[in-house]
Amino acid sequence: MSEWKTYRLGDICQVLNGRAYKQEELLNQGPYPVLRVGNIFQGNNWYYSDLELPDDKYCYNGDLLYAWSCGFAPYIWKGKKSIYHYHIWKLKENPQIIDKLFFYYYLIIHTKYNLGGTHGSVMLHLTKKDFENQTLHLPPLDEQRRIAGILGSLDDKIELNRRINANLEAQAQALFRSWFVDFEPFRDGPFVDSQLGKIPQGWKVGTINEIIQILSGYAFKSDTFTEAGPYRLITIKNVQDGSLNIDGVAYLSEIPDKIPQHCNLAIGDILLSLTGNVGRVCIVDRDGLLLNQRVAKLQPKDKRNTFFTYALFRQDSFKQYLIQIAKGTAQLNLSPVETSNTKIVLPNQDILLQFGEIGQPLFDNIVSNCKEIITLSALRDTLLPKLVAGEIDLENI
Repeated sequence: MSEWKTYRLGDICQVLNGRAYKQEELLNQGPYPVLRVGNIFQGNNWYYSDLELPDDKYCYNGDLLYAWSCGFAPYIWKGKKSIYHYHIWKLKENPQIIDKLFFYYYLIIHTKYNLGGTHGSVMLHLTKKDFENQTLHLPPLDEQRRIAGILGSLDDKIELNRRINANLEAQAQALFRSWFVDFEPFRDGPFVDSQLGKIPQGWKVGTINEIIQILSGYAFKSDTFTEAGPYRLITIKNVQDGSLNIDGVAYLSEIPDKIPQHCNLAIGDILLSLTGNVGRVCIVDRDGLLLNQRVAKLQPKDKRNTFFTYALFRQDSFKQYLIQIAKGTAQLNLSPVETSNTKIVLPNQDILLQFGEIGQPLFDNIVSNCKEIITLSALRDTLLPKLVAGEIDLENI
């Protein structure tokens, strides 16, 4: 640590302001995506612009950015030339003093543990002056690069697993459409008319509840929640499209006596959101989770139909159908009973089992990759503060 030096943030990087947009300047299409704080935290609802601006108002692939309001976060832009919003700074580091990737990881820890100087009652923010006046303790550049390389290798593997899962999801959707929408493996056989159109002879129009149970969550009492505990409660906000996000979960120290067995979740269980953003589906990827009300578990009556269950509910067209049948004005509510009675085209059990044998490895690989992401993320999060603070001897890694 004797070679580590203390610097002022304002002395090692230039802090550049983004552009404050008027709503009428934001377009649905245009040459330049407009990166806003919401895109950093949620990645959706993109706007665009066709304005030609000074170069310092654009961010380029690899630029280090920092959201200074509505939640604080460093962010490395990965994409084409874009415009960053006023609530985001672009940080141009001095490469003679600090490595960009190390700076990114440093800011993650700095944001989590050392955000003095925040302002605002309704919406917290950090002033540029306060940011520039904060100090950091840096090792020599070669050590910074080694630390960044260790953490970056973990993040690269996490990102690779996510890309693999996206590919597996696409394969799963294509396989389902091929068999049960386009009937490609059965085109040479005779077809018959049904209320859902032409279907292969020997198939039928049935209902979801013939092969899948839709099991609702349990109404937990808020006074049983704790700040920490062995169990975490899964609510609507945790069920995202294709992924489970456990940020902000409530904890419980014990399981209520009257909780249904299916609400004690297991890895590989399939969840469906029933309120608000209805129709979102994800897979349980860790132990110790409990199912709250307004989230349902999709449980195939025959476990060999697990992949069919997942692929059916992950179809975009099926999600849109669920949104259409949901009721409510302030927020949508999806009925498990009405969903269970939805008519679908069903083959005989032999064909369902053949489909499961082909598709189940895709499902199992998705679950396996999710579990590995959790392990790698935990390792990275454990190493990150210790490496950045110089508490680990690099020679031991």
